[in-house]
Amino acid sequence: MITGSSIGIGRETAFKFAKEGCRLILTYYKDKSEGLAVAKKCMELGASEVIVLQLNVMDDKSIRNCVKEAIKKYKGISILINNAGIIVWKKFKDQTYEDIKNQIQTNFEGLVKMTKECLPHVKEMIINIASGAGLEGYSGITTYCGTKFAVRGFTQALAQELSNLKLYVVNPGVTATRMNNFKGLPPEKVAGVILNAAKGAYKLSSGSDINIWDYV
Repeated sequence: MITGSSIGIGRETAFKFAKEGCRLILTYYKDKSEGLAVAKKCMELGASEVIVLQLNVMDDKSIRNCVKEAIKKYKGISILINNAGIIVWKKFKDQTYEDIKNQIQTNFEGLVKMTKECLPHVKEMIINIASGAGLEGYSGITTYCGTKFAVRGFTQALAQELSNLKLYVVNPGVTATRMNNFKGLPPEKVAGVILNAAKGAYKLSSGSDINIWDYV
């Protein structure tokens, strides 16, 4: 299950898993046409089955409904990839309460709630997408940095509670997605590291960071 898989890193991750013949649960927020296009491409690439679900991680009912539909279809989730995220490029003094709320709810609160809702059904692994901005603070993206630091702390703590699952945080640097005006590392490179993490290629303890720049 890959959240935020209609664009960017999520889309490229879906393509990587499709090539492995996986059954996929893909989600979109507003980009339904893009979500359906990704699903079609995934089937062409070799996915054994794909479902596409609407998900607003800022809405509790949407989270519950999405997971309910996923489990009704597949009965379980092998790997949950919490990828959905947003960024607001403004100095902190210029960020509105709405800017702050949307980033916190999407990048952190929604990720936590999605994990909570999926947890009884996850069989193998949870991969949370954070950021290099969760390792070091950067001017102009203060709230975003805070949310990504939070994702790392949450993952590390949850890994101590769960002995039956592997948990990892994947930290991309500047990636060529809509967030960065399509400048930076190609998102398919990030997706390749996510796939390798899912396949157990990195012998790291649960809760560990996987920094993209160490592997590409």
